[in-house]
Amino acid sequence: MQFPALTSLRIRATATAALCGLASVVQASAQGPEPTLADCDAAEHARVLQPTAAVAAQAYWLNRERIRWPGGAAQPDSRYVIAHASRGRMQADAGQPLVGHDGIVELQAARRALPTALATRFPFVTEGVDLQLPARALGRIPALLRGELLLVEIDAQGRVRRATALQLPGVLDDLYAAAAQPQRLPDLGVSLRAGHTTFRLWAPTARSVSLCLHPRSDAPAAQLLPLRRDDPTGSWQLRVPQDLTGGSYTYLVDVFVRDTGWVRNRVTDPYSISLNTDSQRSWIGSLQSPATQPTGWAGAPRPAPLAAATDLVVYELHVRDFSASDASVPPAQRGKYLAFTQRASAGITHLKRLAQAGITDVHLLPVFDLASVPERGCLTPEVNGPPDGEQQQATVRENAARDCYNWGYDPWHYGAPEGSYASDAEDGAVRVRELRAAVQALHAAGLRVGMDLVYNHTPASGQQAKSVLDRIVPGYYQRLNAQGEVETSTCCANTATEHRMMERLMVDTAAQWARDYRIDSFRFDLMGHQPRGAMLRLQQAVDRAAGRHVPLIGEGWNFGEVANGKRFVQASQASLNGSGIATFSDRARDAVRGGGCCDDAAGTLQRQGWINGLHIAPNSHATPTTPRDLMRAADLVRVGLAGTLRQFRMRTYDGTTWPLSDVPYAGQGAGYASEPDEVVNYVENHDNPTLFDINTLKLPTNTSREDRARVQVLGGAVTAFSQGIAYFHAGIELLRSKSGDRNSYDSGDWFNRIDWTAQTNHWGSGLPPQPENGALWTALKPLLADPGIAPTPADIAWTRDAFLDLLRIRASSVLFRLRTAADVQQRLRFFNTGPQQDPAVIVGHLDGRGLAGAGFDEVLYAINVGMQPATLQLPELQGRRYELHPVHRAAGAADKRPAQQAQWDAATASLVVPARTALVYVPR
Repeated sequence: MQFPALTSLRIRATATAALCGLASVVQASAQGPEPTLADCDAAEHARVLQPTAAVAAQAYWLNRERIRWPGGAAQPDSRYVIAHASRGRMQADAGQPLVGHDGIVELQAARRALPTALATRFPFVTEGVDLQLPARALGRIPALLRGELLLVEIDAQGRVRRATALQLPGVLDDLYAAAAQPQRLPDLGVSLRAGHTTFRLWAPTARSVSLCLHPRSDAPAAQLLPLRRDDPTGSWQLRVPQDLTGGSYTYLVDVFVRDTGWVRNRVTDPYSISLNTDSQRSWIGSLQSPATQPTGWAGAPRPAPLAAATDLVVYELHVRDFSASDASVPPAQRGKYLAFTQRASAGITHLKRLAQAGITDVHLLPVFDLASVPERGCLTPEVNGPPDGEQQQATVRENAARDCYNWGYDPWHYGAPEGSYASDAEDGAVRVRELRAAVQALHAAGLRVGMDLVYNHTPASGQQAKSVLDRIVPGYYQRLNAQGEVETSTCCANTATEHRMMERLMVDTAAQWARDYRIDSFRFDLMGHQPRGAMLRLQQAVDRAAGRHVPLIGEGWNFGEVANGKRFVQASQASLNGSGIATFSDRARDAVRGGGCCDDAAGTLQRQGWINGLHIAPNSHATPTTPRDLMRAADLVRVGLAGTLRQFRMRTYDGTTWPLSDVPYAGQGAGYASEPDEVVNYVENHDNPTLFDINTLKLPTNTSREDRARVQVLGGAVTAFSQGIAYFHAGIELLRSKSGDRNSYDSGDWFNRIDWTAQTNHWGSGLPPQPENGALWTALKPLLADPGIAPTPADIAWTRDAFLDLLRIRASSVLFRLRTAADVQQRLRFFNTGPQQDPAVIVGHLDGRGLAGAGFDEVLYAINVGMQPATLQLPELQGRRYELHPVHRAAGAADKRPAQQAQWDAATASLVVPARTALVYVPR
């Protein structure tokens, strides 16, 4: 498209800027060359206008009035000043006069302690010199923030004692609080109304902002237009009296960067709703446009909301894993959004079967715009080699930067769909339309759609090419340490969702996914790095946007610079009780699998779990154990079955009865949730080895194929019978293997394949990539080469069908998904506990009397991980008449052992549970 009459528009915009008193825009020419069209299309993403030396940022500008400089006390003759400069040439050498500044602001010693609100907001800022700006200087702050700043301690002779840059998020949040309110600053990004196109960007420290307009995504810039600054919000805006749909844009932001100098950054819009190939330019369009909607979108049916979050049964799936190797999908759609629209494909057929059995939600791994996959010309390398070969992983690693695969936990633009999954990454409308088509197809299959969101980090920061946020408002969106360096505890450049505008970006984009893509539930990566308060506000926003309740689940791990509430009350396991937001529980997961998520090679082999041989079937590497070790593990499995509830009381292996909050787990209480809808139960997800792979490492080598399948089903049974939200990784029901890969985020399609036809589980696909798995190669090599380990198609089909039966059993009664902690405490009871227990068997009893949806007056379930049948006496149930659950009694039941070998004798209250079997009894 063309942009007629925009030359005159540029003249009018410049004139309007002057009339509005925007001296800073005009003044920019005095600080460096004005931006030109050449800047819009330059090869480099940034241009340094005036370099400066890097300076640590050790002081915190907490709000408009207060500054703290940690570490040290003021000397009696010291003066403290903020020195400012517009040319970036200040020098503050110790023992020398301060030079190169345009002026100073004299600071006063703070006369009062920090107000409670500030002390609460900045608990991590250690003691030091507390300073205060004089009242007469407060009006100058917005101008000061748009230049180079140093906090300087000066002696009586005017010489520098020390100097530091300042961390600015506190004062920016205070000064521009209005920007965090959508009613005060609406429609960040691009908006189209009544023939006009409006652009809004929050950039309060920028000296100027200009808009590069491209008539097409692949065309040179046609116009360069200045934006107008809105002082109360710190945003920049431009209203163009044309509908520019189909064009593209970037911003030129002239801003001071502490460790670089004055820079002109060309950046995409953090509020982009779509982009062109490889995210070089933001797309101009509307999510209400018919071009972004698949056929039938407006009236497409959608599964009803769940009655309660505990009804969630989640199936976690990666877009490429779903179809990249599915021969029933047309080649052009494999690994793409449109694969979900193939109604008769093997993958969709399998998903429909899961939905009919009881899966409620498919959770897609990241589908927002991610940084790690080339959107044009990505490769799918040919991979070959023997079952235990090194060549496969070598080929995958050689092509990792150019192939089409990554999990995608590297968010580039939070509100735009990923282009590598689209049929045409260059057309911004296509990726929107095709992601919606995938959602629509899953809804048509009877499945709600969840989405994995990653707000805890970005793939880049500072002046790196894929850094967006930090090149617009340097030092604001990323969380900084005491020297002003970006924290990286989450793997990459941590974000600071405790800052108002980072929280707003998180809330706004999540609400957009819920409203405009009809996403039904969300999973949050490393949610413990976000504030509880921010997540509660997000919950309200997504519910409002969707017009229904949107369940939120996430990783509530407690680590890094925010651990134990050091910076704020976290959205972590221990801090979300009472919120209705669920966190993944590692209690039963670790007990079931053995060890923990981050064991080294030796620990992985030595630490067996409750289902894979702890004490009763030690492998050749196992650490010597006792029956009490197995009892402790069984108790932690019971913790999971009871929803990890704080106040649920249970008799433990030593004979004492405790609330679960007092049952020890890794130095803390095992029970942490207040209600069952605050916990997610799982034994496998995309992280760490699959259950089949970890069991292969931990089970004795001579374990039969049949027993390997049975052990897999036992893990699924723990999740299916647990109170709370059930979560399954795609392929767990197919004995999915990644050939031992414990972190397959960049291991290509090869190590992440799923065969929906149940012919292979892909064990023996070669040694997994060396960087993450090399320490286990010695143990893995003989296992991968062992022809007796890889399951047969019959083994895979049996496991699949047994999992489907577990799903049907969970779906048959609300007793497996009780709504309240009070109900769990009242209705769930464990037998075979205490010091005299058989720790290989867990027996749970659920009382359904008077409970709507129970389906049965009571349910008795048992899981036997032992290698022999177990006979238990349950005198409390003497005289009660039971029969196997209807799913077990059905002619098509996958597992025949319950019907053939299980026994209940009402007269003697004797229960026989077959070896490596999970079963359920109901009243006769």
